[in-house]
Amino acid sequence: MKRALSSVFMAGSLILAGALPGFAQAQDAQKPDAKAGEQLFLNGDMSRGVLACVTCHGEGGNSTIPMNPNLAAMPHEYIAKQLRDFVPQGDKRAVRTGADGAPSIMSTIAPTLTPQDIQNVALYLSQQKMDWDKAGTATHEATMERGQTIWRAGIADRKVPACAACHSPNGAGLPAEFPRLAGQHPEYLLDQLKLFRSGDRANDIMHDIADRMNDKDLAAVADYAAGLR
Repeated sequence: MKRALSSVFMAGSLILAGALPGFAQAQDAQKPDAKAGEQLFLNGDMSRGVLACVTCHGEGGNSTIPMNPNLAAMPHEYIAKQLRDFVPQGDKRAVRTGADGAPSIMSTIAPTLTPQDIQNVALYLSQQKMDWDKAGTATHEATMERGQTIWRAGIADRKVPACAACHSPNGAGLPAEFPRLAGQHPEYLLDQLKLFRSGDRANDIMHDIADRMNDKDLAAVADYAAGLR
């Protein structure tokens, strides 16, 4: 059964949305160190069981694996929030999980990171350049018009707002608030939209929007968003 989530519209994550830093946890970390973040991203820290991020997310955060998000040049605050959201809080499950509440790959990695690690890696990634030659792109011409309509105008009869309202017309997002979707892998975007719809990703306000969209709507807008530049 789908879990009810109070919400309004597209924020939070990769991708799809919301990214205010989580003030209390940010206080636990000192000033972020991009160099330390780079070392952790490239090499991990096996003494603590921290895996190298580059293995899944690619050089400088430019993922070439369709189900793993591009993180290069994402806002520092957004990345830090998403990493924290994979970590269970007390006896409560994490607000980012896989399908049917199952742990995702990041559910085992994020808890090994200290608040300082999270700030360091997030700052490093925010300073990297997006490699548009490796970026995701639209691949389904047949759904392009439908995706464009949803992106620009939403679906009025189901009260689905235009994606562009929060993620900007060109998919660049709003720094520290709404993530960039342009160039993200369409497979990843579609997977996240489905997790928002089911409530398995409950870390922002996308549930009520995705819940009003059918599978064809989600696939069309995910593919269209990936192709934005």
